[in-house]
Amino acid sequence: LKVCCAFDADPLAHPAAAKTARDMAKKQSKASKAADSINSRLQLVVKSGKYTLGYKTALKSLRNGKSKLVLIANNCPALRKSEIEYYAMLAKTGVHHFHGDNNELGTACGRYYRVGVMSITDPGDSD
Repeated sequence: LKVCCAFDADPLAHPAAAKTARDMAKKQSKASKAADSINSRLQLVVKSGKYTLGYKTALKSLRNGKSKLVLIANNCPALRKSEIEYYAMLAKTGVHHFHGDNNELGTACGRYYRVGVMSITDPGDSD
């Protein structure tokens, strides 16, 4: 008969602890899979589609009605974010709030610099 103790060598020896560890790993993997999916689709757009990087060019493509989707980094200033959302609403264009800062959005686009706003005009092979 083994007595479960807080000082056990293996913390996952208890079945309940093992189950919660698996559930936490499953939740983390779900979030990371979503981020990986977005990043892989962005790479596909960069390779095969047309896009513009930056706030000014995103507003131009929204005003011209060419933009299909706008991605905004999560550390974009609130006034700039609301202005882009307003233009996108007028142009009936989708807005995606990217779950990384502008450094991560730039990296996802395959660039070595920061990108606050990305406007996709032609998705290419991506859906």
